[in-house]
Amino acid sequence: MSSFETILVERPEPAIARIVMNRPEARNAQNLQMTYDLNAAFDAAVQDDAVKVIILAGNGPHFSSGHDLRPGAKNAAGVDFPPIGNWGGFAEPNAHGRFAREQEIYLQITRRWRNLAKPVIAEVHGKCIAGGLMLAWACDLIIASDDAQFCDPVVTMGVCGVEWFVHPWELGPRKAKEFLFTADSWSAQEAHQLGMVNQVVPRAELSSRVLALARRIATKPSFALKLTKEAVNRSVDVMGQPAAIDQAFALHQLCHAHNLQEFGMIVDPSGLHPSVRKPPATE
Repeated sequence: MSSFETILVERPEPAIARIVMNRPEARNAQNLQMTYDLNAAFDAAVQDDAVKVIILAGNGPHFSSGHDLRPGAKNAAGVDFPPIGNWGGFAEPNAHGRFAREQEIYLQITRRWRNLAKPVIAEVHGKCIAGGLMLAWACDLIIASDDAQFCDPVVTMGVCGVEWFVHPWELGPRKAKEFLFTADSWSAQEAHQLGMVNQVVPRAELSSRVLALARRIATKPSFALKLTKEAVNRSVDVMGQPAAIDQAFALHQLCHAHNLQEFGMIVDPSGLHPSVRKPPATE
């Protein structure tokens, strides 16, 4: 099996692939390396005809703390990793290059994962924040531990939510507005009540319960599973979800442009966590 820098790939059973984000020291923050490691592992699982179900999990105390905003050794989209989307212009200045980068590493790659041909189950525990929501929402089913908490605090940073903007679809319009306006967290139990989470289980039983569900799904015919997923996804598409996501992404870019004029950076620095906030310039 392939080895990766930021993830583990397990095969608990022949028909089940389990992909585990493995940056526990960074609370599984998603850097560019992890983005493309995940993409390669998803691709391998989809192309392996023996695999019928994929599980996405996180090592350590939390599922994912979101996108890693700290500069890394490999941070140039379209340069450090071959692009998988249909945008170019990564080296272009200003909004052109930024739009290309975010199309590639946030919007198009998440859409690609959402449309993987096999059922994907998110195994969520601890915190699932911002970009972590995008990972979970791209999956077909979400099983959460009873201690899981969800949050999109991006409005605090002067931006109208994460790039994969399915909040109204996952939470309903009014709850989406409440959680975005306030940047409040919501519990696994509330997520279940809203229909965002399929099941809430005790933390100690999370992995075994997810595996049991994957095992049940894997007993079904592979082609029927693929076409059932396609049927549901297409139904949501016909309702207008792709267009809604695309228009929200454009507004997301407008927020970046405004912040750049206002603060000299693409987010409002007052909303950044201290670990990624730039120190003030010295005289």
